[in-house]
Amino acid sequence: MTMIQKGRDFDMANFLAYIRGMKVANIAEFKNSFSRYLAAVELGEEIEIRKRNVPIAKVVPVHRQRKNQTVLGCGRDSVKITGDLTEPLIPESDWEMLQGDGHASSS
Repeated sequence: MTMIQKGRDFDMANFLAYIRGMKVANIAEFKNSFSRYLAAVELGEEIEIRKRNVPIAKVVPVHRQRKNQTVLGCGRDSVKITGDLTEPLIPESDWEMLQGDGHASSS
């Protein structure tokens, strides 16, 4: 590979990183501007870390769970209950645990 090809590949890598919306930093640059890069990650950006212009790592934001924003009582009057919620759905005669010695039969 000639020096021109290496330079072209490097420019192509930066171009592709730019298109993908990812910031690119070499190790020294990342180390010197660590706070600035972390602020960018906190805003949702991804950063590709390179060693001698070869990608070695990616810093990506952690997806945080959003707080529950449900308002108490927001579902009021949205459900209609028919029947008795305390009554069993199947007849007691079909309950295996009530038959015999109280243990479910094993097959």
